[in-house]
Amino acid sequence: MTPTTDGWIAGAPVQWTRGRIKNLIASSTNGTWGGEPAEDGSDVRCIRAADFDRVGRRAKADGAPLRSVDASSLRQHLLHPGDLILEKSGGGEKQPVGMAVLYDGAEKAVCSNFCSRISPESAVDSRFLTYVFAAAYGQGLTQSAIKQTTGIQNLDAGAFFSSPWAYPGLEEQRRIADFLDAETSKLARIELLSSKFSHLLGERQASLLSNCFSSRTTEAGGTLPVNLALRRVVNRWIDYRGATPEKTVSGVPLVTAKNIRDGKIDMAASREYIAEDAYSDWMRRGLLMHGDVLLTTEAPLGQVAMVDDPGVALAQRVIVLRADQRFCSPEWLYWYLRSPQGQAELELRATGSTALGIKADRLRGVPILVLKPAEAKERLAQLQSQVSQIESLQGELSRQRALIAERRQALITAAVTGQFDVSTASERNVTDGGTA
Repeated sequence: MTPTTDGWIAGAPVQWTRGRIKNLIASSTNGTWGGEPAEDGSDVRCIRAADFDRVGRRAKADGAPLRSVDASSLRQHLLHPGDLILEKSGGGEKQPVGMAVLYDGAEKAVCSNFCSRISPESAVDSRFLTYVFAAAYGQGLTQSAIKQTTGIQNLDAGAFFSSPWAYPGLEEQRRIADFLDAETSKLARIELLSSKFSHLLGERQASLLSNCFSSRTTEAGGTLPVNLALRRVVNRWIDYRGATPEKTVSGVPLVTAKNIRDGKIDMAASREYIAEDAYSDWMRRGLLMHGDVLLTTEAPLGQVAMVDDPGVALAQRVIVLRADQRFCSPEWLYWYLRSPQGQAELELRATGSTALGIKADRLRGVPILVLKPAEAKERLAQLQSQVSQIESLQGELSRQRALIAERRQALITAAVTGQFDVSTASERNVTDGGTA
């Protein structure tokens, strides 16, 4: 059982105090961005939402930028071990604003002006409060307190802090925090092993791709492979860079650079549309065909996908490559551009300091290995069989990590809302609302 909003409070243990989240908080202070680093040894770390460990719910100060903060401001904003950092501005569709993490560092640090420093009440364990904020985030309490008038989400902290809550005394808070620290650490170890296995599978796939596009010969006495420029093996280029269509709330799906990743078109990554009556005019540079290869030319560079549904529109930073099958198949072109060799050639010709991109004329010069059709077909068949197995395993691992994340959230919520007694609940399945 996962409680939502404040419906769980009536069923919380009778000895728990009924109140509001703000009763657990001593103070809330907006952060500061300070000034440019003085580089004289006086600079302090400025922790942003980008420095949050969102799984472990901890602030990662080591990678936070150094900023110059004057003495008066530092006295006001200095973080102390046990403070929480709450993201108040930022967020996005898939990661709403309102995440809070615990600061347990030893060095001088502040939080950025997009965050707030939260100091717990003296009778509140800071780890317990971190888990309370995690449960509230999972229940959607922070999302319901979001104000969004522009592209940035802003948390109405006052409304969020006024949310009803029930909580135990300090000793029970510590028992709950100890229990959750131990149980979530176990889940984190499983998650880490799963991620390591995924990384190894990724390396294996890269090795298979590299081998497929090596210049070895597989036939005795066969002709040596040749390298041809893309301009020779692509007979149609459709480039949509530099143009932005008018978007609508429905209509023809628009494929942007954000939708192309991991070798596929992922429409869930960003749902945008153009009007159906504008489709023909927008795609006047050329309609898509089944088997066309899509390549992102910047932000990010080098993501590749193959078209299986031509009924979509293309946005800027995406180029269509239609293979000349006298030289290679669409599949050969697709897999080559995903290979280490293809990616290296793209990066070699890319320009840009902050975001790499490749110009059309330099893209046309990218070399591609070309084989006799029979040998290319044999290599691709072997590659696709092996990659299919890897992708199946990757899918299972991804689902495993999603289940771990669900388990973690359910465990935290159940513990801090009093659905079970943590003193007797270790090693039990406690996320179904059972009691020890």
